[in-house]
Amino acid sequence: MTGGLSVEALRFGYRGQLVGGPVSFAVAPGEVLCLLGPNGGGKTTLLNTILGMPGYEISQGTIAFRGQDLAALSIDERARLGIGVAFQRPPAVRGIKLRQMMRVAAGADFDDAELSAIAEEVDVAEMLDRDVNLGFSGGEAKRAEMAQLLAQQPALAMFDEPESGVDLDNIAVVGAAMHRLLRGERANAARRAGLIITHTGHILQYVTADVGHVLYEGRLACRGNPLDLIADISSQGYERCVECAACNR
Repeated sequence: MTGGLSVEALRFGYRGQLVGGPVSFAVAPGEVLCLLGPNGGGKTTLLNTILGMPGYEISQGTIAFRGQDLAALSIDERARLGIGVAFQRPPAVRGIKLRQMMRVAAGADFDDAELSAIAEEVDVAEMLDRDVNLGFSGGEAKRAEMAQLLAQQPALAMFDEPESGVDLDNIAVVGAAMHRLLRGERANAARRAGLIITHTGHILQYVTADVGHVLYEGRLACRGNPLDLIADISSQGYERCVECAACNR
């Protein structure tokens, strides 16, 4: 798919161990895809494979973004191509302030007024001169991740369990910022492609996803309206859901 993310017949794993596949899906420019699934089903491994994290491997198939095969590209090259991520458990970075990280994420065209506006939007103004994620609470770390994504403005924004480990107030702040980023509701912004990984689906109270997939035991089992899939999963559980003919849309 020219301009978007295309995953074709992908088998993926970590340090020589196959985790999932084959899986095939696409995210068009401006489209938001929600990937649901139980813990341990391969969702984070798939995301890290797309990102190119060390140890995560493609054993078969392809991942392309904006028409370019990602297999030979490093993490920083993928970021420059327009891929951004908010990690489930972002690491602490000693000696680097959040303010500095946001400037790096944004590139050269970023002034103090824009930085301040983003910091206020996700309530990190008092954290700008703290080392990234060092001593941060779960909610502070998730808001700091959003600040960096808002500074980067990636063409494809990926979110790994954005509601995990945070309270309802922080989920609301993060979810609202995700919605504005993906739907182009910030000043002079365009709609952006999104890939949201979630176990519970709670984040979809704040973010509108166009399509949902269920990744179960490393393979795509269902496809449909994300809210319908969550309703089926809530009433029947993942295992029963993927066996149900009505769910295999």
